[in-house]
Amino acid sequence: MRVLVTYASKNGSTEEIAEAIADELMAYGLDVECGSAHDADASDVDAVILGSAVYADRWLRPARRFLKEESDRLRGIPFWIFSSGPFGEQATSPTDDDLRWQEPPRVLSRAEALGVREHVVFGGRLPTEPHGFIENAMVRNTPDDARDARDWSAIRTWAASIAHELGAKERIGRPIVST
Repeated sequence: MRVLVTYASKNGSTEEIAEAIADELMAYGLDVECGSAHDADASDVDAVILGSAVYADRWLRPARRFLKEESDRLRGIPFWIFSSGPFGEQATSPTDDDLRWQEPPRVLSRAEALGVREHVVFGGRLPTEPHGFIENAMVRNTPDDARDARDWSAIRTWAASIAHELGAKERIGRPIVST
C-alpha cells in the first residue's frame, strides 16, 4: 500500500508533524512518500494524509489547492486530514467549544464532500525565529513552556490507527523518537 503524506507548513511545525506521521506509517511496513503539498501528486498512491498549518482560521494555500486539484482522485481512495496551529497554555487541555481546535469550516466541508475518513487538529508550535509584528508579539506574550503544544504521542497514535485502517497488523519498525 502506497501512502502520500503531504502538508503545507509555514515555519516547519506542520512539516515535522507530517514527518512523524510518515515515520509511524513506515514502522508499520507501509510504503510512504512525504512531501510538501506545493508539488504533491496523488495519482499513484492508495491513500493520502493531508495537513496544513492554520493561520487566521484558514489552511495555507498549497494545502487548499491540493485538496481542490486532487479532488477527483481523493474521492476514490481513503484519505485523512489534519490541521496544526493551536498553542499556548490552553492548548494542552482543549475544550470542545474552543474554536482553535476545530477544522476551518470551508476545508472541512470540501473534505467531507470528498469522503474524508477523519479530521483532527494537533497543537502547533510558535516559530523559533518569528517574522513580523504579529509573530513577534505572539512569541513575546507566550511563556516558553507553552510555545510548543504538539502532542507527539497523540500524533503517533493517530498515525497508527490509520495504519491499522489500511490493513497493517503490527509495528515492524523501530520506535519513533519525538522531534
